[in-house]
Amino acid sequence: MSAWSLNPQLEKDTINIGDLPLSRVLVIKDANYPWLLLVPRRPDAVEIIDLNEIEQAQLTTEINRVARALKEVTGAHKLNIAALGNVVPQLHVHIIARRTTDAAWPRPVWGVVPALPHDPQEVEAFIGALRRKIWLS
Repeated sequence: MSAWSLNPQLEKDTINIGDLPLSRVLVIKDANYPWLLLVPRRPDAVEIIDLNEIEQAQLTTEINRVARALKEVTGAHKLNIAALGNVVPQLHVHIIARRTTDAAWPRPVWGVVPALPHDPQEVEAFIGALRRKIWLS
């Protein structure tokens, strides 16, 4: 079995928050949307079905924990949760907090507006709040 590493594109596009038992938790570098990724630390995992049943259950638990925390921290009107992998094949789950006032509402977020850099202080406060809610602090 090969060693796990984060896909270089995901590494470039994200800020690491920390590791849950199965997944690395990342923030997408786009301040237009509160947008997280969960990346199971399993080599060669492309699809959820590539995880065994125990890992699938753990991933579901982690998705639920992170999604609840994101909704509480942001006051989102809606959550978008998806594992697409059309551009980056490494298994990763998007958890995006949506507001009816965001730039893409009600469409998907991809390609609607250019990525907006995070304000360093705001993103640190956001990460701190998330870490406390998902028990990473």
